[in-house]
Amino acid sequence: MPLAAAFFDAVGKFFSNIASVSWGPLLLGMLLFGCDLTLRSRAYFHALRAAYPDVRISWRRVWGAYVAGTGVNSVLPARGGDVVKLFLTHGSVEGSTYPAVGATFLVEVIFNSTIAIPVLIFAFTQGVFPKPPDFSKLKAFDLAFLASHPRFLLFLLTAFAFLILLAFALLSRRVKLFWARVRQGLTILRDRRRYFREVWLVQFAGWLFRGAAFWLLLDAFHIGGSVRNTLLVFGATAVASIVPFTPGGAGVQQAFLVTIFGSGAVAYSVGQQIALAAFSLALGFFSIVVIFKFRSFKEVIHAGRQSRAAAAEAAR
Repeated sequence: MPLAAAFFDAVGKFFSNIASVSWGPLLLGMLLFGCDLTLRSRAYFHALRAAYPDVRISWRRVWGAYVAGTGVNSVLPARGGDVVKLFLTHGSVEGSTYPAVGATFLVEVIFNSTIAIPVLIFAFTQGVFPKPPDFSKLKAFDLAFLASHPRFLLFLLTAFAFLILLAFALLSRRVKLFWARVRQGLTILRDRRRYFREVWLVQFAGWLFRGAAFWLLLDAFHIGGSVRNTLLVFGATAVASIVPFTPGGAGVQQAFLVTIFGSGAVAYSVGQQIALAAFSLALGFFSIVVIFKFRSFKEVIHAGRQSRAAAAEAAR
């Protein structure tokens, strides 16, 4: 397959040029990326605390659940790490429900949307960022396939909407209770000042740390860190997050970065993905072993499935 061949060729170029990587900026970039995850987990903690004001919540465990989910997302497609994050958070907040905890995820999405829009507007005006009509030409199977088959994309969206309506019809007796719990998870949004102070601004501080990490990674792989290049990387990651069919949107992100910075950025595009994934996975593994006392991610996923099944049985 040309796509697989291109990917492994890129990995080969990364490892063949690993001696030329500047390790100082790379390691510092990883540290700043960790600061971003910590600040984002704090914002998530504030959303949980607003939803459960009478419950004592440990930020240490919320941080652990957050980084564990991020670690799994870096190696599993379709945001499989969110299931890990949901299970670990649910077990860390006494009396919590899966719908309420899951709804707190949406609080984080609001910031991502508000920051992604201006970043993408900037990226599309720079003359090097691929335009939507050109997505089908990129060497990223998932994005190229959907861009080349708009009717299939429309079918997927229609089928997804139908399944949602069907679920509502089948669960009509419990819809009111379900939405009550969802509203509970979104409690902090009712106080705009509190949301802005405790969530949006905290996430923005984390975003700045992530930007500094991207800058240093650009320097580490000799692409050249700058405000413009950092925002272009943010634009590539924003598009990749929309198509989560690969771990961390790897294929899409790599295709965009090579298109933006040229063929000389092949090693960088793969190297950044490997470095962030390895760091996230190591941090996540540390959290599930030290904080939650699990021995592997597989054990966490198995326990999560059992917990959700038990919760569903209790709700009947």
